[in-house]
Amino acid sequence: MTKNNFKIANKKIGEGNPVFIIAEVSANHNQSLERAKKIIEVAAKAGADAVKIQTYKPETLTIDCAKKPFVIKSYNKNWDGKTLYDLYKSSYMPWEWQPELKKFAEQLGLIFFSTAYDETSIDFLEKMNVPAYKIASFELTDVVLLSRVAKTKKPIIISRGMGSVKEINNAVSILKRNGARGVAVLHCVSSYPANPEDMDLKTILDIEKRFKVVPGLSDHTMGTLAATASVALGACVIEKHLTLDRNDGGADSSFSMEPKEFEELVKSVRATEKLIGKVRYSPVGNELSELKGRRSLFVVKHIKKGDYFTKENVRIIRPNFGLAPEFFYKVIGKKAEKDIERGTPLKWDLVKK
Repeated sequence: MTKNNFKIANKKIGEGNPVFIIAEVSANHNQSLERAKKIIEVAAKAGADAVKIQTYKPETLTIDCAKKPFVIKSYNKNWDGKTLYDLYKSSYMPWEWQPELKKFAEQLGLIFFSTAYDETSIDFLEKMNVPAYKIASFELTDVVLLSRVAKTKKPIIISRGMGSVKEINNAVSILKRNGARGVAVLHCVSSYPANPEDMDLKTILDIEKRFKVVPGLSDHTMGTLAATASVALGACVIEKHLTLDRNDGGADSSFSMEPKEFEELVKSVRATEKLIGKVRYSPVGNELSELKGRRSLFVVKHIKKGDYFTKENVRIIRPNFGLAPEFFYKVIGKKAEKDIERGTPLKWDLVKK
């Protein structure tokens, strides 16, 4: 593994390994256990590596209060006008489902983990023995939560939406200092959905260099383009929300992917990985057979034994069956070892020593 790489369960995460693709269930279960299972099935069928849920209760995120600060004003019609408490109450995943969903996901070959929001959720998830934790963008500055989750000694994936360099650096420092076994920082625009012109995917390149972590993308744009492009910029982890149908409603449905879209995302990412490959400066595959199309030294006029090779009777032309062009000036001025017909590839055995 490279310096910043780590493992989640049986998957190696980081440079040189396949992109770790996470399907985010979020609130798209719509308070239905069977729907949550169906989303997990879709994720497995599409080829995701992991499925992620969120472990919170409304009272662990906010208080039940209808005063102005707690009423949402948002461009997202699914959120606008609700109190924070009511939104989270309608969106949270019942904790009693979660052990069952973990078992179900693992039976389908998926890694199952969760976003933790407070100490009670960490304690609960530790009993479930999740292999990693996610920290959401909005908790980036919660130093108590960061310290507590790092002490689990497990890998931590954190989204950096809205975060400044100072805030991200502080969060990463807390995680590493308190024992996190590996840290990934996902570039993220905390808009739902995010606009392509706001994405600034070049940030992914800087994340790895600046913070010495595994870089990735938590993507809220519509479609597959941003996530696919991020792979070319070094993203090693990609997280996308998944739903069965955006028309089914729910707090996060409007910016989530439908099954066919998620399947296309996985295919696009895997194809992009193949295109990126590794650093190479040598012929490969069908290129090897094309080497004969290069130029080489050929005799272009009949030459008698003992005649000199000149610029008139030797040329650098296609195809590549003679000496390499780099030997042109070493041959010119030397004598022919034998008679040579026009159109003969020039080899060393035809040059008098």
